[in-house]
Amino acid sequence: MNTEGIREEIQNQTENGIRETVKMICHALEEKKAEDVRVIDIHNVSLIADYFIVSHGNNQNHLLAMQDEVDRIMYQNGIHAAQIEGNRSSTWILMDYGDVIVHLFSKEDRLFYNLEKIWQDGIVVDPKDL
Repeated sequence: MNTEGIREEIQNQTENGIRETVKMICHALEEKKAEDVRVIDIHNVSLIADYFIVSHGNNQNHLLAMQDEVDRIMYQNGIHAAQIEGNRSSTWILMDYGDVIVHLFSKEDRLFYNLEKIWQDGIVVDPKDL
């Protein structure tokens, strides 16, 4: 295999790994009954990440349960958050997994910040299609 072929193979493995991470996170959120989970592919419009996962919960306890489940699943798979912003009283929790950033909102904050509109140049992806 030539150098270009090796580069392409590494790139494919990386992309597959990122997609698997997105699937794991979406599954964790579904397990905790997260509301309106959206995956936005931003790799062509930003260098900060490849995907945003945006969702909301019904109250702060729900948000914390969502955060805990995502963190638990990722930890079990050897993936650790680079940064988690938000606390027990937060209505917006951000979980940074490098190529994938998770935004967990209260319904009100999700409507107010409207990340889906801000990142409308990204592509909304159905996690089942990854």
